[in-house]
Amino acid sequence: MPELSQVVPLPQRRIEIGVSFAGAAGLATALRAHVPGIAAEVVRRIEAELTEFTRPHDPRYAEALGLGVEYAIGHFLDLMADPAISSTEVLEFWRRIGAGEAREGRTLEAWQAATRLGAGVAVERLTEQAERLGHKTSAANVASIAGAVFGYLNQLATVVAEGYGEAGGRAAATRQDHRRRLFDLLLQPDTDPRQLAEAAREADWPLPRTVAAVALREHPSGARPPVLFPDVLVGLHLPEPCLIVPDPDGPGRRQFVARKLRGRAAAIGPTVEPAGVASSLGWARHALALADEGLIDGGELIVTEKHMPIMLMMRERELVEKMIDRRLAPLFTVRPAQRHRLAETLLVSLECGFNATEVAGHLHLHAQTVRYRLRRLGELFGDTLQATSGRLELHMALQAWLALNAEPVPYRRLRTG
Repeated sequence: MPELSQVVPLPQRRIEIGVSFAGAAGLATALRAHVPGIAAEVVRRIEAELTEFTRPHDPRYAEALGLGVEYAIGHFLDLMADPAISSTEVLEFWRRIGAGEAREGRTLEAWQAATRLGAGVAVERLTEQAERLGHKTSAANVASIAGAVFGYLNQLATVVAEGYGEAGGRAAATRQDHRRRLFDLLLQPDTDPRQLAEAAREADWPLPRTVAAVALREHPSGARPPVLFPDVLVGLHLPEPCLIVPDPDGPGRRQFVARKLRGRAAAIGPTVEPAGVASSLGWARHALALADEGLIDGGELIVTEKHMPIMLMMRERELVEKMIDRRLAPLFTVRPAQRHRLAETLLVSLECGFNATEVAGHLHLHAQTVRYRLRRLGELFGDTLQATSGRLELHMALQAWLALNAEPVPYRRLRTG
């Protein structure tokens, strides 16, 4: 966070209040002695009505608030007495106030509410004191002063916003640098836990119990980045962009990420401890690559844990292909048009205990069609078809072959052959 001393000084500028009625200068001079009392009342009202400004354990804050209010009212009266007086110091003061609000992580809404409240109290008390001092103020003059006060505050608000924006921008840039460093640390295997905890603290990122990595395909140039939870770490700067999602199994978290990434190829890795992010990202990228090959469905956010069997097999593609050649050799003796149908029927039959009626329900076929296919499979595979030994290997071989040889034309419809 930047210190206030780092705020670049303002170029000299003047505040114009436009109070020009006769006797304005004399009235302002007479009222100057009453500024401390009016300022104290303004502070009391602010603290009573706006709880954000009540800090009983921080007397310095109350003191600074009182000083700021007194400074603002006093300078307004000084401008009434002498419109040519310099405003450089007061503008710099309020610019630093804006920077301080940004540094504390607060918005300017509370400050704006306080200035509106304070302006109303100040105008009322200044008018009362003027009358007590024998200065007859017409309704037009009171209106002129009230308008000038709010115009004065608008000019201060502009300066506060400048300080806030500059300090906030600098703070955001620093925070982004810390988060990028944290991101890089999380992607390194075997990171020192103490180093990770320190980097998380500097990045203002509460270290979660669990995380998951999301692998992304590079988005077209100029596309808007996704708007996600504030605690999601974003690595769009990497050659292979990715995200780190804290507490991915929390209520609605995964669904929210899926919704925000809709239309963009993405895969979320397994849930792991923070030290295991690299592993989660590796699986997510593997899933994305398989989706690119058409081996798993990549229509929405891919949840890697739902595709682990095929992902594990595809990590050893050569061994899997050898297993396919050995275990499914009988299938390769039939015409290609029949091969896929028989393979799918056999896979579902293994999963349904060769119950023809149940298999027919899964495949949306007539049971008689399933029985015909099972007889044909019996002719091809012989006694090995019903054997319990090697059934897991046969199941794996069928899953892998069907994934590698997806039927180009959908055929899940009622048919008889």
